[in-house]
Amino acid sequence: MSSLNETLIRDVVAEVLGRLGNAATPAKPAAAPAPAPAPACGCAAKASSPSAPALRGKFGVYQDAQEACAAAQESFLQLKAQGVETRRKIEEIVKTLAEKNAEPWGKIEFEETKIGRLDHKIAKLKIIKLVPGVDFLRPDARSGDHGITLEEYTPFGVVGAVTPSTHSIPTLSGNIVNIVGAGNAVVFNAHPSAARCAAVAVRTYNEAIYRETGIENIATIVEKPTLDSFAAICKNEFIRLLLVTGGPMVVKAAMMTGKRAICAGPGNPPVYVDDTACMKRAARSIIDGGSFDNNLLCIGEKEVFALDKIADSLMTEMAAHGGYKLNPSQVEALTKAAFTFKPGEGGGCSHAAVNRDFIGKDPAYLAQAIGLKLPDGVQMLFGETDAKHAFVEEEQMMPFIPIVRVKNLEEGIARSLAAEHGYKHTSIIHSHDVESITAMGRALDTTLFIKNGPSMAGLGLGGEGYLSFSIATPTGEGVSNPRTFTRVRRCVMVDNLRIY
Repeated sequence: MSSLNETLIRDVVAEVLGRLGNAATPAKPAAAPAPAPAPACGCAAKASSPSAPALRGKFGVYQDAQEACAAAQESFLQLKAQGVETRRKIEEIVKTLAEKNAEPWGKIEFEETKIGRLDHKIAKLKIIKLVPGVDFLRPDARSGDHGITLEEYTPFGVVGAVTPSTHSIPTLSGNIVNIVGAGNAVVFNAHPSAARCAAVAVRTYNEAIYRETGIENIATIVEKPTLDSFAAICKNEFIRLLLVTGGPMVVKAAMMTGKRAICAGPGNPPVYVDDTACMKRAARSIIDGGSFDNNLLCIGEKEVFALDKIADSLMTEMAAHGGYKLNPSQVEALTKAAFTFKPGEGGGCSHAAVNRDFIGKDPAYLAQAIGLKLPDGVQMLFGETDAKHAFVEEEQMMPFIPIVRVKNLEEGIARSLAAEHGYKHTSIIHSHDVESITAMGRALDTTLFIKNGPSMAGLGLGGEGYLSFSIATPTGEGVSNPRTFTRVRRCVMVDNLRIY
């Protein structure tokens, strides 16, 4: 890896790890122990041998990234030897423990990150059972005059993964189900502001997996993650595949490592509502989806474009389903509190920076910042803005949703396309007009496109499909599943074994 690439990776990883966490740069890890002396034969000994006793007894939690990678490699080889049934056991262990520990783990994560909603932190762990595992991998067989061919999905080896602060244990848990279900081991570099809760989960999973299978480190984690530990994971020889989360720059950096990268990028999901929609259903869906975990979900409703003729009706229904409408002066006050603007650029500028103190906080916290006391039961704030407003253009991740009036379908689609920024992540429509639905789907071309339901329906919560908290938009894999973390291998028997 060139020094230029290393510098780029460090810079952009700093952007990602700091995107939702503290602005301060994490401390550098302690220096690794000196490598063992080279053997007499002159061969270079590896500093972290897979068989080193130091790798045992950690149950996945390591101070050193190299040791974490070596331990995961050893566990991958053990998993490979034990076969598919052991993968199934691990999948069941993770799903069972995630549900069993949903309440205490949800509390630990909420206390550490101080963002989102406790009830939704717990709920996200209880639904890990919806994440697909081993049985998602179905081989494809062909038979003909010249014999038979079998294409199957096989593991890469060890996957290096970065998890966000927004859904630390849920993302980690779902990743283990997917990645180990595909036959791999995994090394995590958690977001620094959600590393303690992630390490608790990794240790608990590994202890239970070891009791059942004898495999001690199928998922490892750097206990105190830093930029250096991430760079070390990227460069480690055992890491064959990367799973990263972040903006365009981190995607570029991951691709420059020379290793295949599965990248979950940013989103800013627009919602379009027309006059054929059921206003009650649309309002309820917008509030339920946009308020989930205080709008931390990357798929969550971030801005609404409503036909002018039904905008008032929609907002009335939103207020009846847990929303609270802010007047123009209150919206302006919240904008000034929630965003920082460069001098001279003013409100609504596309270069607004979100105030991190507001990310994932309750509606009452936002209201208090503008001198407003909310009645009980408010799930989300909303108010009217123009299409160029900061709340429309920025992925703000807080329980306020802007409502923008549009004249027709064409304007609604154009505004939605501009607000989505070409991320190809998620878009939502409330309409009973099939032609309008088709037109928006074709124009936005997003990975998830939800019709007449809340955003969570796109991940199997109220809609058909499976769950994952890693949605690879820039690299195109979409909602991740075990197949995402595999190689395709073709096995051919020529002129034989076709019985009939």
